[in-house]
Amino acid sequence: MHVSDVKTGSRGVDGLPHPAVPYAAIDELVRHYLGPVRRAGQGVLTRGTPSGEREILTRAGFSGPRRHVVPGGQALVRTEDDVVAWVFSMSFSAPHLFGPRREEFEAALRELLRQASPRGRFSERGPSTDVFVWRTGPGPRM
Repeated sequence: MHVSDVKTGSRGVDGLPHPAVPYAAIDELVRHYLGPVRRAGQGVLTRGTPSGEREILTRAGFSGPRRHVVPGGQALVRTEDDVVAWVFSMSFSAPHLFGPRREEFEAALRELLRQASPRGRFSERGPSTDVFVWRTGPGPRM
């Protein structure tokens, strides 16, 4: 299975009670601390995320995929702590990448978030989710 956010569609926060998560400003802050080349765990992605998953899975003997979309759009509330945890959960901004500057980065991130929402609450709409199911060998079809 390959699960990811649907990359199209509107996720505006019109009518929601709190400011949007300042994703662009967060990305800029991460670049300020880690440099312009996006990280991926212990490595770097000098040319972005590689593509070609379909070809790789087909050569490995998988057939498909069958695509399922889980609808999004639900109104969500995120706290400052939720957003900080999200940032540190991403491979490009995992805590170990900041080394001895991790606490300094977190303090700067929290300041950025407080400037965007002094009450520490953010609104957003949940994305739709793409679920691609690949299979091997005989078996029941979904």
